[in-house]
Amino acid sequence: MDTRALAREFATRMVGHRNALAGKADDAMRVQFALNQAGSALDDQQDVVRKAAGHALGQWEGANSEQFERRSDRLVKQIRATASVSAQAEKAVAGASSALVTGHTAAQRLVDEYVTKAAAMLDAGVASGSQAALMKAVATAADLEPKYTRESVRNVRQVKAELDEAKRKLKALESEIEPDKVADPRTAKRGGGATRPSGTKTRKIVSAARGEIGTRESPPGSNRNPYGPTTFWCSSFATAMWRKAGVDIPILPFTGDVYRWGQRHGKAYGNGDLKQNVRPGDVLLFGTGPQSPSTSKHIGIVEKVDGNTVTLIEGNSGDQVRRNTHQLSGTKFYGGVHP
Repeated sequence: MDTRALAREFATRMVGHRNALAGKADDAMRVQFALNQAGSALDDQQDVVRKAAGHALGQWEGANSEQFERRSDRLVKQIRATASVSAQAEKAVAGASSALVTGHTAAQRLVDEYVTKAAAMLDAGVASGSQAALMKAVATAADLEPKYTRESVRNVRQVKAELDEAKRKLKALESEIEPDKVADPRTAKRGGGATRPSGTKTRKIVSAARGEIGTRESPPGSNRNPYGPTTFWCSSFATAMWRKAGVDIPILPFTGDVYRWGQRHGKAYGNGDLKQNVRPGDVLLFGTGPQSPSTSKHIGIVEKVDGNTVTLIEGNSGDQVRRNTHQLSGTKFYGGVHP
């Protein structure tokens, strides 16, 4: 008879506790390492942004330099805040990781201690040569198991309490990860809580945008345009038209910044149900999210919505301002913003 194997059979629940804690400990340590790497990268990025901004300002003197300096300073502050949150999150996860490792060690100790004692009882029963003595040893080993399992359960509960505390801390940090304190636009709820504009404002926006149809960059292919800096200018056009209608928004050359402006002002909505949200005068954002030019690719002002189609007036469309019609699709647009 393999007495240790039989003892381990009695300890099945304790072994399950040990294995579960081991898996969670591995996960927690991976998360802790990732947060540490992210925090270090963000710290490094602060210096990169500062140096790049300083170099640009040293070469660029003009009306927009002040605004650029403010934006770069704000970006550095956001990176610094995110790095700080990352460090706090790492600390919370480290506490959870430590609790899991300690809990796993305690669970392993209980398994080993029980198996050693139970196997010794069974060995004594086998050595006696008596069937009755062996049965009594089996019963005694089985009766011992609940005592150890109860201690194992207490150990698991204690670890769970530590994990719940870490979860609470991480939840409290969530709102600080993004300065905008909003969810990913793809998961925004219907309506998004966005404030809709007045009819007068939307009419002014659409009228202003229509008046620009046919305006071209000059020379073609140069990105020189009358709405903003010499760069991709679909977003400069959209924000210039909003400003013309009285919307208090700066000229924003990057489309993702328009979405983030909407988030800060309670005017952004996700792609969960575009039909319920989109209105003339709004802007719609092409792509998958506002993170970078590779994910936030283009922008257009809504002229009209007709069922599943939307007509947009778009700057920098074939080097000019043009009217284009698209399917109103959550795969094409990641969200929109009311003016």
